[in-house]
Parts: sequence; C-alpha cells; structure tokens
Amino acid sequence: MNAVTRYFKSLMLLELFEGLSVTLRYFFRPKFTIRYPEEKTPKSNRYRGLHALRRYPNGEERCIACKLCEAVCPALAITIDSTQRDDGTRRTTRYDIDLFKCIYCGFCEESCPVDSIVETDFLEYHFENRGENIVTKDKLLAIGDRFEDRIAAARRQDAAFR
Repeated sequence: MNAVTRYFKSLMLLELFEGLSVTLRYFFRPKFTIRYPEEKTPKSNRYRGLHALRRYPNGEERCIACKLCEAVCPALAITIDSTQRDDGTRRTTRYDIDLFKCIYCGFCEESCPVDSIVETDFLEYHFENRGENIVTKDKLLAIGDRFEDRIAAARRQDAAFR
C-alpha cells in the first residue's frame, strides 16, 4: 500500500508544488542582499586584509629586521634581508610578501615586537600583471603611509583586548 501511494504522489508532482510554494512565499518577502560596490558590510577592526609597514611619527620605518615575522609565517610568504647601519641599528634592505602564498593568518602581525607589519582592513585590491602579487618594501611602506589613520584608529579600538 505504501508503494502505491508513493507512486500516485510522484505522478501528481506534490513535491514540486511544495517546493514552488516555498519559492513563492520567499519571493514577496524583503531581500537581505547587499549591493556590494554601493553598500559596504561592516568589518571588525581585527579584519586581516592587505599588509602594510608602519613608520614612527618622525618618519623612520619601524621594522628592526628581527625576522620574527619571516620565521613565524606558516606559508613562507615573507622574505627579509637586512643590513647594519652606521649607527649600529639593523634595518631591512628587502622586505617582500608573496600575497599568493599568504594565508592571512596574522601571525606576522602578532609576532612583531615594534608593531611594524600590520594587516589593514583594505580588501579591494587586485593584480593585473605577473609579479604584482609580490609586494616589496617600498609598496608596503606606501600602503602604510596611505592607511596610517585607519590603522591607528583600529589599534586604538582594539587596545583594550590586547
């Protein structure tokens, strides 16, 4: 008897009409879609996007070439070369991040003792040519200069939780 009723239900297409009724019910409800370029979703101040190197207020770069970020990177995306300056301090001569390898885990940011490397909340970047995925020291410093106000504001908001 059970097989017979299943057969007649399949002939009458009851499942199809039940699915269409769900579709029609949700068709007239308000939508929750966000129209991306015009509307932005709120992001946490801990969002991890594009990397940046920060500077001190006097304009000197913060990175002291301790290479902790290179050592802690699980994807081996960071490459650092350093040299010693005349005043005895170490500074980087090369600081490259391969964004194709990077998994945006934030370990580099957490391991930095001077808060030099940070991940900004900027997510709207793309690459058009081969090799643009490797971000050099000059580009990282330019990104840091460009977004310093946003980075500092996010750090102030997050200071209570660090």
